[in-house]
Amino acid sequence: MRAVVTTYIQAEIARWISDDFPGFVERRFSDKFGKEWRGVDKAPVLTTLTVRSDSQFPLPVLIACEVIATRRDSAGREIADITTKTPWGIAATDGTTVFQLYAEQLQSDRDNI
Repeated sequence: MRAVVTTYIQAEIARWISDDFPGFVERRFSDKFGKEWRGVDKAPVLTTLTVRSDSQFPLPVLIACEVIATRRDSAGREIADITTKTPWGIAATDGTTVFQLYAEQLQSDRDNI
């Protein structure tokens, strides 16, 4: 049987948005171009930690994603085309779900084995 390995974007919770149950937060990460992407999610989607309006921000989090393709740029850095649509259905505030990141911005379950 083959183990399922999940890949994650290293991101952060930037701030508390709403006390509406179960609590909503703004998360952010940057792509390989330096563009910052933001979105609003339920706090428990991003972390098992207790996050409240008085929490100390930013908080590091991991966003599950799927790697669509990889390649190297002219400097030899590995670039990953990823989607956040699977497995958690996460999108940026403008609806974008496909991003180009440097491989070092990603982490996988395998990294922790």
